Amino acid sequence: MTDTPIFQPGDVLDGFHFVERLHDGGMSEIWKVTREDMSPPAVLKAPKIPGDEASAIVSLEMEQMILPLLHGPHAPRFISSGDFSRQPYIAMELIEGESLLRKVDDLPLPIEEVAAIGRGVAQALAGLHAQNVLHLDVKPSNIIRRPNGVYALIDFGLSRHEHLPDLLAEEFCVPFGTAPYLAPEQVLRDRSDPRSDIFALGVTLYYLLTGERPFGFPHGKTELARRLWRDPEPPRRLRPDCPPWLQEAILHCLEPDAQNRYASAAQLALNLAAPEQIALTGRSEKLKADSWLTARKRWWALKLAPTRYPQNLATRRANTPIVMAAVDFSGGVAATDVLRTHARKLMTATPDARLACVTVIPRQRTGESGGHVRRLIELRRWAESLNLGGRTTAHVLEADDPAKSLLDFARETHVDHILLFASAPAFEDSALGPVAHRVVTQATCAVTLLRRPRRTAEAEATEPREGLGI
Repeated sequence: MTDTPIFQPGDVLDGFHFVERLHDGGMSEIWKVTREDMSPPAVLKAPKIPGDEASAIVSLEMEQMILPLLHGPHAPRFISSGDFSRQPYIAMELIEGESLLRKVDDLPLPIEEVAAIGRGVAQALAGLHAQNVLHLDVKPSNIIRRPNGVYALIDFGLSRHEHLPDLLAEEFCVPFGTAPYLAPEQVLRDRSDPRSDIFALGVTLYYLLTGERPFGFPHGKTELARRLWRDPEPPRRLRPDCPPWLQEAILHCLEPDAQNRYASAAQLALNLAAPEQIALTGRSEKLKADSWLTARKRWWALKLAPTRYPQNLATRRANTPIVMAAVDFSGGVAATDVLRTHARKLMTATPDARLACVTVIPRQRTGESGGHVRRLIELRRWAESLNLGGRTTAHVLEADDPAKSLLDFARETHVDHILLFASAPAFEDSALGPVAHRVVTQATCAVTLLRRPRRTAEAEATEPREGLGI
């Protein structure tokens, strides 16, 4: 790579005025730029073009193809790009906020902060995966927290879009990524699995929690390959105050076999939204890495495993949905029984689905918590009656606008399917309850609207004021 700067402050390219060099990396320079017709400033990224290394050029080509297709807050907004006939570059939104890299000097971080980061980044990954993009280079320096608390991913030079040619896989025979964060399947040059991003997020959370990377900083293929069968030391060995639920979540992300990890980033985010409800397994109790014999068995299983053919992202999302059941206890026992029956059928038909059981109560005044706790206990009992094991979570939302609260929850947790009741037996706009009508008309996912059974005196709830009004 050349050490000669590509640009200097004051240079102008296609109307962009170069203000400040933000980063001078091995493959590219990143500049803060302005343009007369644009406010605020933007970021311009240009590759260093070496004599015998094409990866920087191919990486920029991938980013130029992928970034214009992305929308939403979890990626920088594309502005423009330059072709290779003169000076290749890509200009994008300058995301104001804090890079996760700045947290490295403060490691280890508080447990609550690690969990909040995990949930936010998992939501960002779910948003990218829903747009058919795998990031494939998740690490602290590529994660930014916007001022409004939403997390965004940057640097899509190593990413893959399912509907575009994967130039990196076509032109190179080596794994691409940052060595400490590479998933086992990436080491084997498989760039098709969204759970690779979940693995990298697990590495990031382990690092933020303990101050140590779970697989060190490997050099060479042999050291990289160890993660295919070798698990890391459990976080609790390095951080004794790590709660079991957080170790469970992190080690679940770091499973060597992708099939044993979280099925989707959205499901990880849902778990971290209610950490006390995470189903604990033997992972949560581990105090040391697996024995040599267990690792050896894993090695042989890998050698003898049949060829796996990757699923496309649409099929994978269809097999791993998040279902939200809007439980309205004011509808009475008969109504919640019908909802339970439909939820159980749907979850039985989709074994990798997760169910978020949600209800809304009026916002509690300061110092009041009894109503929230009482409703959460009731909702958990309702969820447990489904007998779905660790596939359910219960969420009590406090809001003055139940419909908005349900819609916001569905959007933030990437819900794929909503189950709820209408307030009348006829499916007409005039017959729908106000909450049901708004959810049906404004939700961005599938909605199944169930008819409410005829009420009886025995089925009436004792606290109708806390119902959803649907």
